[in-house]
Amino acid sequence: MTAPLIPGRARRSVAALGAVSAGLLLLSACDKPTPLATVTVGSSSVSTEAACRPAKGEKDMPIDEVQKCLADIKKAKTIEYGRGDTLRLGVEPEIVEHGSTWQPVLDGQPITDQSGNTYRSFPNVDIFATGGQGETPASKLLNIVQFTKDGKPQAVWSYNLKLK
Repeated sequence: MTAPLIPGRARRSVAALGAVSAGLLLLSACDKPTPLATVTVGSSSVSTEAACRPAKGEKDMPIDEVQKCLADIKKAKTIEYGRGDTLRLGVEPEIVEHGSTWQPVLDGQPITDQSGNTYRSFPNVDIFATGGQGETPASKLLNIVQFTKDGKPQAVWSYNLKLK
């Protein structure tokens, strides 16, 4: 019995088709990445995907999960902050689509109202000021919390602001 001869061009086409099919199969198993949020201090920037988001099939996060995420420094990206630096926060447009808003939270406390804009700037602010109440911390945890148009938490991005 003889094996059928397949021309080289046909073999390459079949191999390419198989590779594309395998790639599509692998991609379909991946989660879609979350939009990025960015913190800029001076000329340094750090961007990250959401540290916490709803479980698969859910639209919003339970409050207890949000509280855990707001305190979890292990997932936070670090950026240095000097007293009086301008703090800039930016989110991708997807974060504020469909009536969603976002709010910056510093060490568990909101620092502004919720916003539907993609950018906020805080010039010459000293986020490490203690008001004479104790020692200055070496770092603070800054979170960006996304809310649905119904006001339910939808995702959390985490950053560690380290005092220069």
